[in-house]
Amino acid sequence: MLLISSAVPQYKANLHCHSTRSDGRLSPIELKTMYKERGYAVLAITDHESPENHSSLNEENFLMLTGYEAYIRTNPDCRYDVFAPEIHLNLFARQADNETLICYNPACCKYLSPEEQQALAKAGTQETRSYTADYINTFIRTANENGYLVAYNHPVWSMEDESRILHYEGIFSMEMVNGNSYSLNRLEYNGALYDKLIRNRKRWFVHAADDNHNQFPIDHPQNDSFRAFTMILADRLDYDHIISAMEHGEMYASTGPLIRELSYENDIIHVECSPAASVYCYFGSKHPSSVHAMNEEQLTCADFSLHPNAAYIRITVVDRNGNTADTRAYYRDELIK
Repeated sequence: MLLISSAVPQYKANLHCHSTRSDGRLSPIELKTMYKERGYAVLAITDHESPENHSSLNEENFLMLTGYEAYIRTNPDCRYDVFAPEIHLNLFARQADNETLICYNPACCKYLSPEEQQALAKAGTQETRSYTADYINTFIRTANENGYLVAYNHPVWSMEDESRILHYEGIFSMEMVNGNSYSLNRLEYNGALYDKLIRNRKRWFVHAADDNHNQFPIDHPQNDSFRAFTMILADRLDYDHIISAMEHGEMYASTGPLIRELSYENDIIHVECSPAASVYCYFGSKHPSSVHAMNEEQLTCADFSLHPNAAYIRITVVDRNGNTADTRAYYRDELIK
C-alpha cells in the first residue's frame, strides 16, 4: 500500500502568510512573486479577519488559495495580551470565491474598513466572542458548514492548555511547525503534542507554514519567510485537487527534507527520502523505532516493522542540519483493510 507515492506530484506550499491587507509588510503580488521564485507552487494569504480571493494572481504553475486567520481572545474587545492564552484558526475556502466572514465581530476586523466589512458575506452568531470551548466549537462548526477547512495554528505560541485543545471538534489539521515561532523563538515543533492528540483519538492531520509578516528584509536573519512548508500530493495543480488533497491528509510538513515514498506491505513500513541523518517511526509507545546514518553517511531509505500493538504510525525524517519532515498519523485501520 502506497501512502506517499513517488508517482504523485508534490506541490510546495506556504499555507500561512500575511500581507499588507493586515499586518504584513509585502503586498499580495510581492508575496506571490517571492514564493514563486523560490520554487513554491501554492500560497495561501491568510490575513487577520480579512478573507480575500487572490485567484487573479494565479498562473499555470502557481495557485493562490483563499482563506483568512481568525482569532478568539480572552478579552471581549479582541485586544492582544502577551501573557494570556488565545486561539488562532486558519480558514481555507473550499471554493476560491468564498469570502464569508465567520461569526463576524467588528472589534476583530481592524484591518478592514467599515465599507469592506459591510460588503462581505457573513455567517453564524455575531455575539461578542468568548474564549470558551463551547464558543470555539461553535465557530469551527459554523466555518465548516459555510465552506471552510479549519486548521489549528501555533498552539505553543497561543499558550493553550492541552485539556482545552482536546475539546475542540471539527479541526482538520494542526501546524506541526510554525516557521515564524519555531525558527525565531525556538518554539512550535509540535510532535509530542500531536502524539498526545492521537492517543486521545483526535484524527487530525499536520502541515507546516511560515506565518510570515516580513517585518525584516528577505536577507535579514530575522526574516520569517521560507522557514517551513507543506508538500501537497495532488494529481493536478488546480484549486479543487489541492483542497481535496489537503482535506484528505495527502500532505506532509517540512522544514527541509523531502519524503519521496512511504509504503506499507507485509508489516513493513518503507520510507524513501532526501539525504537524512535519522528516520523515526512513531507508533504511540515510549520507544519509537529509528534508523541513524553512520558517521558522515546519509540515509535515503529506511524500513520499520509494524509493532503488533501500534494503533498508528507516523514518520519523521531529520537531516544533518536538524531540519525535519513529518507525516501525519496513518492508523491501523488505514494500513490493514
